[in-house]
Amino acid sequence: MPTLHIVLLALVQGVTEFLPISSSGHLVLLPWFAGWQDQGLTLDVAVHVGTLGAVVAYLWRDIADMLSGLWRALKGKGVGKDARLAFYLVLGTLPIIGAGYAMNAYYPNGLRSVEVIGWATLGFGVLLWLIDRFSVTLRRMEHLGLSDVMIIGVAQCLALIPGTSRSGITMTAGRLLGLERIDCARFSMLLSIPAIVGAGTLKGLELYEKGDPVLIGNVLTAAGLAFVSALIAIALMMAWLRRASFTPFVIYRILLGGVLLAVSYGYLTI
Repeated sequence: MPTLHIVLLALVQGVTEFLPISSSGHLVLLPWFAGWQDQGLTLDVAVHVGTLGAVVAYLWRDIADMLSGLWRALKGKGVGKDARLAFYLVLGTLPIIGAGYAMNAYYPNGLRSVEVIGWATLGFGVLLWLIDRFSVTLRRMEHLGLSDVMIIGVAQCLALIPGTSRSGITMTAGRLLGLERIDCARFSMLLSIPAIVGAGTLKGLELYEKGDPVLIGNVLTAAGLAFVSALIAIALMMAWLRRASFTPFVIYRILLGGVLLAVSYGYLTI
């Protein structure tokens, strides 16, 4: 695989993973636009693992609080809000574990067509705008209940469709439940941790069984670059959401989805 492909793959993943614009859709589109061979799901997961490191670095205080809360709960000192949040993250991940297992069994290469990405990018982008525009902001992350978390967890399953955006659909569900934008983003990123760990473990075992040193080197390079670019993108997105809405991301999705559908149906040639 060309070095340029690996570098661009990692940068695209890092920038798009936690923005509500679909990293998986962009990872499919990159080789399609550039005329390269599709990198496959193994490298896709590798760059996701790189972004996992970025979100852990950015939200280390939240993660440390949850671990501390779990320790206090195990010592019989009661289940506080931090331990409850950790428990909710586990429950919220259960739906996508089942859906991901089924996808890996029946569609191991995913739904990677330009037409699917185009419709998902456009449709879920409009849905994000509508819900963000008309939902009432009443709640913070600590106000989430079990039913709220399960709704967000089920919504996350839609992200198995490239173009949907895992962060986008979970933020959409959060806004529907009345969460503040910044808390939607925080919970979405925290919820990504067990999901990415699961996907990374599955593909990591497959990579180990292959024993391909070149592929392993590519994976490590891509993961490192994705980590750096994701950390920068997270900081910029959080700064933006503290004072503004999701509208710029929606506009981008509508434009990209429109172009992809025009190409897919033969109205535009690239």
